[in-house]
Amino acid sequence: MKILKILTLRGPNYWSIRRQKLIVMRLDLEDLAERTTDTIPGFYETLSELLPSIEDHFCSPGHRGGFLKRVKEGTLLGHVIEHVALELQTLAGMEVGFGRARSTATAGVYNVVFEYKDERAGRYAARAAVRMCTSIVETGRYPLAELEQDLTDLEDLRDEAALGPSTEALIREAERRYIPWDQLSARAMIRFGTGVHQKRVQATLTDNSGILGVELACDKEGTKTILADAGIPVPRGTVIHYLDELEDAIADVGGYPVVIKPLDGNHGRGITINIDDWQDAEAAYDAASEESKTRSVIVERYYEGQDHRVLVIDGKLVAVAERVPAHVVGDGQSTIAELVDDVNQDPRRGDGHDNILTRLKLDNTSLQWLDRQGLDAHSIPERGQVCYLRATANLSTGGIAIDRTDEIHPENRWIAERVAKIIGLDIIGMDIVTSDISRPLRETDGVIVEVNAAPGFRMHVSPSEGTPRNVAKPVLDMLFPPGTPHSVPIISITGTNGKTTTTRLIAHICKQTGQVVGYTTTDGTYIGDFLAEAGDNTGPQSAGLILGDPTVEMAVLETARGGILRSGLAFEEANVGVVLNVAADHLGIGDIDTIEQMASVKAVVAEAVHPDGYAVLNADDVLVAGMAKNLRSHIAYFSMNPDNEIVRSHVENGGKAAVYQDGYLTVLDGGSMVRIAKADEVPLTLKGMAPFMIANALAACIATYVQGVELEAIRAGLATFKASVDQTPGRMNLFDLGDFHALVDYAHNAASYEALGGFVRNWPGSCIGVIGGPGDRRDEDFVELGRLSAEIFDQIIVKEDDDTRGRPRGDAADWICKGIQEVNPDARYESILSEEKAINIALDEAPKDSLVVILPESVSRAIRLIRERHPVEDA
Repeated sequence: MKILKILTLRGPNYWSIRRQKLIVMRLDLEDLAERTTDTIPGFYETLSELLPSIEDHFCSPGHRGGFLKRVKEGTLLGHVIEHVALELQTLAGMEVGFGRARSTATAGVYNVVFEYKDERAGRYAARAAVRMCTSIVETGRYPLAELEQDLTDLEDLRDEAALGPSTEALIREAERRYIPWDQLSARAMIRFGTGVHQKRVQATLTDNSGILGVELACDKEGTKTILADAGIPVPRGTVIHYLDELEDAIADVGGYPVVIKPLDGNHGRGITINIDDWQDAEAAYDAASEESKTRSVIVERYYEGQDHRVLVIDGKLVAVAERVPAHVVGDGQSTIAELVDDVNQDPRRGDGHDNILTRLKLDNTSLQWLDRQGLDAHSIPERGQVCYLRATANLSTGGIAIDRTDEIHPENRWIAERVAKIIGLDIIGMDIVTSDISRPLRETDGVIVEVNAAPGFRMHVSPSEGTPRNVAKPVLDMLFPPGTPHSVPIISITGTNGKTTTTRLIAHICKQTGQVVGYTTTDGTYIGDFLAEAGDNTGPQSAGLILGDPTVEMAVLETARGGILRSGLAFEEANVGVVLNVAADHLGIGDIDTIEQMASVKAVVAEAVHPDGYAVLNADDVLVAGMAKNLRSHIAYFSMNPDNEIVRSHVENGGKAAVYQDGYLTVLDGGSMVRIAKADEVPLTLKGMAPFMIANALAACIATYVQGVELEAIRAGLATFKASVDQTPGRMNLFDLGDFHALVDYAHNAASYEALGGFVRNWPGSCIGVIGGPGDRRDEDFVELGRLSAEIFDQIIVKEDDDTRGRPRGDAADWICKGIQEVNPDARYESILSEEKAINIALDEAPKDSLVVILPESVSRAIRLIRERHPVEDA
């Protein structure tokens, strides 16, 4: 077997709209193409032994063990690899279940499709599944050590991709609200929402977190001073910079016991509590100084009581957790080391922040703390004796959290919410030491010992004991208050022909509303009136640029089939999805071999529309109109035929449509009819002589209408948009050269040739065509271009692209000429392979009042050659 290609899909795609994270592996089964698993000795037995949990895969039989039943009875290896890739990820802690294995037009080649949680892990699982199945076929075994290494590697990839429990909680809450999110490429930031409505977070710092508040929270002594001035109970303490100041500092705070900690530390590092002698104080000073960036150390009076973390979000207390340091409880028989091992068997415990709890460690810090209790790793504590392994109660060092949210006294709640306002943080965690959180601090001699910017959520979301608190909810409520938008409207446009023109027209109409419109086209990505990035930008990367830009108020996205197949859409849902047409172009590429398959690719844009949005469909195209039956959204149609039966029935049932009626672009909305503009007065239609441009204008009208754009804005957009180099480069650009005209258009397939022919036939003079097509099309596609050219043009010059895309020079032209001869053996045509030479000859020999139609590879070169002849104006 050979892996030919692995694609990573990240959005709605050809294989699934709902399951957006998919690996697509193009796999050549080679010699195993015709061999089913029942003919491979020992395959079923070995696979069952290696992956016994694969018994849980239902597969097509629809019951547990269904997949293994298929293996035993005989199935192809592509199907097996799909299931193995899924199971390897599940065993590594990434539970996935969706998969497909489909044959392609190439014998023995399959597309193996399966779900992933992490991209790198998904690709690894693809390769590992092939490796495992190949080994079983060739040797009858797959070494257990290899399987264990695969799982270890997958777990490592899972851990490397983990975002942390606080971030994960925020993401889960955002997904519940259908708020899109994306991980930015710097500073571990997450973006929630899109365009002007987006908000960014870094752990639990947000766009609302003031820098002054963050800085103050990081200054432990400054925080204490500010709070003390406001009458908040804080520990008695002082800051020192040198060891020889330590003795006086201890006396200043009232003597032992004391707490020593770094001035600017975090996560409990460098903190020692309940110090009651000089030797321990010296050691604690060294530890704190080492963790302090400024070498500054805080010495505080030690207060008896439990450590509580209080979380305040947007000025409101939302959670309280009592934190208990890492510890074990004696049973009268086991050593402390054995008790630690026993505690670590708890499946809730993992490394770092991976799990709800963190594994206990018997390291130097633990041994030192045990020593202070008169214990060591080999001590056998009495039954019920609590043996602490850490001085501080941080979860990251093995502590546990007990929810106390419902127990906090109202006065303590009031104090905590005051502290949040005094410090000036939208999300703040404060550490309160008190013997009883249900009593006022003034009664228990309780104090606020510290405040924290970017507090962790794990102890509240997944406490060791007590009620879990959804603390992500108030964060999202703060970032996106109820009733406010989180995302900009998206209009997505696809089709075989007319995408760029329609995209630009829709964007132009939307600009009439005064909004900043971001849009993507085959010639660049634009924000407002400016080019943000040049290139053929019709895939998810350019769409992501628009959606991630904080100045964009509306997104209009040209969406080509290539991006859909390679990566999926860049968004989960659009407000409007437009499908213009489906024609036989790009067939034979990317395993899309039929026009029906191409329609399924284009349908992704319509299927990914929000239920409250609109899919805009071409009622004159059978394949496009047929997409309606699979849609969950509202539907609107456009048609050049006002009597189109689909449109008529749809409108009679209260639906919306745009039609070309009595020479007008007309919107039908249930029982009402609105004439938008007379077609021959819309510049884009070239005085009504370009029917396909009328169709594009209809699509733009109904797309913007259902999006809520005012009629006057639609009319203004239509009146000021023309097929010019500035607004639609390479799309029906007409130049007046005095004695004749030249037209530049990027028609490159049969459907676009036919559409262009509708305009050319309306030209009053003779027409010369400078024609060709991309080299990666099929031979029969070039023949068809030749046939159509013979029917459209009076004279033809056949040229080739500079980039023949792997074809021998002259081969494409020969096929086109063959098509010309089939239709008209007496046609006037010649083959001039150089595009520049062909254009110049056509312009040199153009008769008076004729039209030279240039269908170039390089639009910019064709326009330059025309402009060198000083046209009177762009027509």
